[in-house]
Amino acid sequence: MFLRKTIIALTGLFLCIFLIVHLSANSILVLPEEMARGLYNSYSTTLRESPLIKIVAYVLYLSIVLHVIYALLIVLNNRKAKSKRYLLNRNRENSSWTSQNMGLLGIMILLFIVVHLANFWARIKLGLGENVALDANGHVDVYEVTYSLFRNIYYVVFYTILMIPLGLHLNHGLKSAFKTLGFYHKKGLRVLAKISLVYAAVMAVGFGLIPFIVFLK
Repeated sequence: MFLRKTIIALTGLFLCIFLIVHLSANSILVLPEEMARGLYNSYSTTLRESPLIKIVAYVLYLSIVLHVIYALLIVLNNRKAKSKRYLLNRNRENSSWTSQNMGLLGIMILLFIVVHLANFWARIKLGLGENVALDANGHVDVYEVTYSLFRNIYYVVFYTILMIPLGLHLNHGLKSAFKTLGFYHKKGLRVLAKISLVYAAVMAVGFGLIPFIVFLK
């Protein structure tokens, strides 16, 4: 059990770092189109062609898979352990709604990832669906793919709503990851709780607002 939680903690922290980078890149989309298209496509080309970034990408994919698998195993194990009514009641008294429903939040985030990958990764990386044109600089026009999706109000609403469980998951998960890795300094945990809340809020609001900003352009 400890090994599983450690893997979840380490992969979760890696994914938290990835989200910071990803949000920074997505922020390019709010710039005027004449600036955003070139910058975003150039950035995307660098990600696809850099050998180092390719290695990081494989680590990212592996982290997502391991995080999901081991989290699922722990959720199933916890459900078995809560078969007794007494234990279930004690759990409700001593834990938050978020901590009790991390599995549900995780499933919602996984749904988002699948849809997101189907619309971006599968089309750009695997060439599935409509061909992606090149921009004026000869880069694959990833900006146009993103822009067209964010002009679809249904996708924008779906994208934004799913940022709510992401924020809840990040807030609890970040604190739990450090505890799993042995960080139990009393004052430090209070500071960490505030950092986790700010981080989760920035990620959820940031990712959630960008599609609406693009939609309203």
